[in-house]
Amino acid sequence: MDSPNTSSSSSTPPASAQKTATEESPAFRKWLRKAAFATGVGLTPEERQQSAEEQKYRMCETWKRELLNYSPSVVFMLKHLRLSGCAVPPENIVCAPCDAAAGRAGGFHPAGAIVLCQGGFGGKRHMEDTLTHELVHMYDHCAFKVDWADLRHHACSEIRANSLSGDCRFFRELGRGFVAFSKQHQTCVRRRAVLSVRANPNCPDEAAAERAVNEVWESCFADTRPFDEIY
Repeated sequence: MDSPNTSSSSSTPPASAQKTATEESPAFRKWLRKAAFATGVGLTPEERQQSAEEQKYRMCETWKRELLNYSPSVVFMLKHLRLSGCAVPPENIVCAPCDAAAGRAGGFHPAGAIVLCQGGFGGKRHMEDTLTHELVHMYDHCAFKVDWADLRHHACSEIRANSLSGDCRFFRELGRGFVAFSKQHQTCVRRRAVLSVRANPNCPDEAAAERAVNEVWESCFADTRPFDEIY
């Protein structure tokens, strides 16, 4: 009797061939690329930097959407900007990379745009305060026709924005290394207003910035519009 044929007649390719085919498939390469960007493994320094910026952008956009819909201070400011005839569409609030050396978390442009510095926030609450700060500037520009080249105008808006936004809360100041138990809020507002005015291209020196802040302090610190009181 003939012995059975022991050689394989199956058409199934060997495991090594299956592995090679899998690794060369477009779907596998796409998955591998996503995994690399998620973990940072196998990326060049340039790709790693790109991946980090993309993650910062996504986080910034996520927080921005949540704040535009659910933050009491942000929703309140957007409402009053709309009532003042200066509605701010979401696309005018932009997440973007900023110069880390400048130490800024955001900025306002008189044309009606706000930049949020992706990766520049200690958390969503920090972004909330920053966005509210910039919206106060936008409200002032709309309602009071601020001339940003005028140091007194600029000082007034900085006093209001720092006072009303939450920028000068006790624990925010503590995190910056400033501790004061007497008139802490006023001290913070004044210091930060002077710093901002000093950065104005039309400001010759710190003395001019301090003088501008001092000249408008009483009236501008007391002006909480559109809030009823300091937030």
